[in-house]
Amino acid sequence: MPTSTRLVYSTEAGRICPDCRQPVLQCLCSRPAAVSVSTDGIVRVSRETKGRAGKGVTLVKGLGLEGDALTALAKALKATCGSGGTVKDGVVEVQGDHCDKVIAWLAAKGWKVKRAGG
Repeated sequence: MPTSTRLVYSTEAGRICPDCRQPVLQCLCSRPAAVSVSTDGIVRVSRETKGRAGKGVTLVKGLGLEGDALTALAKALKATCGSGGTVKDGVVEVQGDHCDKVIAWLAAKGWKVKRAGG
C-alpha cells in the first residue's frame, strides 16, 4: 500500500492547498485572475434583458476602475437611480431601465459617455 506524505490538514492553519501547500485562506493558486481595466476612455451604457427572465438591467462598461473605487461608483449610481444592482467582472449592473439617468449622472461627473445597443 503506497504511503502519502501530502499534508491535508494542520491544527495551526486548517485546510492546506494541495498545489501551493499554503493554508486555503492564503492560497495563491486559486485566486481569480485580475480584471483587465484597459479602456478606450469611453464609458458605454446599455440595457440588457438576456438571461434575466425578461427583467431589464442597465449595464455600465468601460469605467477603467477596479476594487473599492468601482464599488463606490456603483453605490452612487444605484442611489441616484433609487434601485439595486451589483458589480460583476468590472461591469456595473443597475436593476431596471435607467440608461438616461446613468448617462446624465456620469456626464455631469466628467466621464465621456456613449449609449450602446438599441
